[in-house]
Amino acid sequence: MHRSFTSVFAALIAIVLLISGCGDAVTKKKKTIRLAHALSTSHPVHIGMERMAKLVGEKSDGQLEIVIFPSQQLGSERETLELLQIGSIGMTKVSSAALENFVPELRVYSLPYLFQNDEHVLEVLNGEIGRELLLAGEDYWLRGLTYYDAGYRSFYTVNKPVESPEDLQGQKIRVMESQMSVNMVRELGGSPTPISWGELYTALQQGVVDGAENNPPSFLASRHYEVAKYYSLDEHLMLPDLLLISTLQWNNLSEQEQQWVQESADSSAAYQRQVWAEAEEEAMEIVQEAGVEVIYPDKEPFIEMTRPIYDSFKESEPEFYNLIQRIKDANPKQES
Repeated sequence: MHRSFTSVFAALIAIVLLISGCGDAVTKKKKTIRLAHALSTSHPVHIGMERMAKLVGEKSDGQLEIVIFPSQQLGSERETLELLQIGSIGMTKVSSAALENFVPELRVYSLPYLFQNDEHVLEVLNGEIGRELLLAGEDYWLRGLTYYDAGYRSFYTVNKPVESPEDLQGQKIRVMESQMSVNMVRELGGSPTPISWGELYTALQQGVVDGAENNPPSFLASRHYEVAKYYSLDEHLMLPDLLLISTLQWNNLSEQEQQWVQESADSSAAYQRQVWAEAEEEAMEIVQEAGVEVIYPDKEPFIEMTRPIYDSFKESEPEFYNLIQRIKDANPKQES
């Protein structure tokens, strides 16, 4: 009897240990992806990424976790791209302009007046061309998951409004470290001046530059509206943000995990567009209440003056020029 009880007790202990071991094995299967970016936690794009991380956690029942490191905690956009390439982090978010030197095809988004309207933007980004460009960086260990809305960029100036290209003549305009942006300002008669984003407020204040260009939420968040009181909505650029995953990280995920990540990214992009629209409307209200004069210039003279940028690719880079034409032809509301 005693021996029988002992055997049963031993069997029960073995079962408990087996179950415990299985629990440990399940726990060990949990994967964590680190996502680093340069934006503040109040930015609409960060809010979109938070939604994506939440959805991944829900779909995977907590077995796949995305931990976000915002505000340049792990480096600038360029630094996070380099960390992504070597697999030190799993994901990042960068402007398409920051990818120009990594993925040459993405220069196309830095062309001025590439898109004619919002419908045109969505047709390209959500369609075949947008998908091709998301995956164009795979040879460089950078796989695009989705696009986040970063609005249209327009000029803002300190001393005089920009109502036509002539108003940019001789004006020192801060641009991103993008050859396309440099070429655009130069074609419009301005003097392109690359300056880091963090130094721009002081540069505007001290007259190092006469103006800059960006979207309304960034114009507000940077407090540049305190110095630059003229905002000209010429909407010359629509630079999407790209959510990227390292191919090293992607290939380490199962097919099911890849599906969770992709579905969550796509869903978060639709949500983020709504958040962006609200943030843009609020930003415009606040800067105007602060005394900023908003100008709505005729875009056609700007478009005409930047046309040589497009023509320059016709012979020098025919494949790139073909990509440009495909994007232009994709406008669902194209005028006949």
